[in-house]
Amino acid sequence: MSSHKKIQIQNKKGKPANILLKENDIINHCTEIEKELPRWLNGFFMYLKGNLLPMSRLAYLRDVRFFCHYLIEETDLTQAKTTKDIHTEDFSKIQAVDINLFIDYCRRYKVETEKNIIIYENDKKSLARKKSSLSVFFKYLYRDGMVPKNITDGFDPIKLPKASDREIKALQDDEVMIMLDAVTNGTGLTDHERHYWEKTKHRDKCILILFVTYGLRLSELQQLNVSSFNFSRGEFKIYRKRAKESIMPLNHTVISALQNYLDLERPSSEQLPKEEEDAFFLSLQKKRMTGRQIRELVKKYTSISLKTARKRGYSPHKLRATAATSLIARGNSIYDVQALLDHDNVTTTQLYAAHKLNVKRDLIKVFEWEDED
Repeated sequence: MSSHKKIQIQNKKGKPANILLKENDIINHCTEIEKELPRWLNGFFMYLKGNLLPMSRLAYLRDVRFFCHYLIEETDLTQAKTTKDIHTEDFSKIQAVDINLFIDYCRRYKVETEKNIIIYENDKKSLARKKSSLSVFFKYLYRDGMVPKNITDGFDPIKLPKASDREIKALQDDEVMIMLDAVTNGTGLTDHERHYWEKTKHRDKCILILFVTYGLRLSELQQLNVSSFNFSRGEFKIYRKRAKESIMPLNHTVISALQNYLDLERPSSEQLPKEEEDAFFLSLQKKRMTGRQIRELVKKYTSISLKTARKRGYSPHKLRATAATSLIARGNSIYDVQALLDHDNVTTTQLYAAHKLNVKRDLIKVFEWEDED
């Protein structure tokens, strides 16, 4: 019965309820994982809680839990039947080579269910995070005297590609205009898609304009509320990573898109369940849109501008890249763009400045082997 009780948070932080409930959901996930692990790790749990952000804490706990499952199912390093039964002595026997074998296992492994065999593959970035999680874990165990030596120096290095070597994927200005034409006029949509577009075109356009104007993260947009916007002051509030508040200015294009959605499509508060009254972007079921719904919406409209299949459309994060490259191409300061996008380090923003828009296309365009007829 208790699992069906409604959660109420006594809010003394001034944050919207949906932001606090999201934080609470992450904390609850952490607590559930901790219950699956040995109780003698309580000190490690407290260490994570005091030193990491909730999402990072959750990622570390998931990695440690997965490693414990690996010990039980894939090795003879423990006789435990469940993750909760693993002893400190089991970890004392683990050497650096065992961690290296685990990381290699994580590159590609399979999980069998009653109906399927699922193949999981991890890229180098994911492997590096797992290695980092276990490094922190074993350093903690050594520091607290639970294992006899620090084995982390023997962990194999994982060479990641330089950030500057990445191919930045972003829409060009003409592709942004094609995308906005598609959402405004229904261009390029199938008959089935147009049926829903008639009901959501103002909402969809509003979402796309916010992404390409501000470079918002998916979570920042998904958590927006009606109360986030102050039209009289021409601004709105978002919650960044680490629950940091940030005030964003509104321009005429954004205000027009917001007001069209509010006036022409969004149901009034009286028509909504109490828990959804303040949610800004709503599904046709009158519930706050999920991250997945927003992601699929973005892929649909970007695929039209890219002239590709729906599943090959861009993610919201690539619209964030679009905002960055467009702002820098217009001569804006890297430091101003860093502040707008909330990059921790200006070197991240510099990656977009180094991205030469159209440079390959322009090089090849003037290098023709045959004259045009």
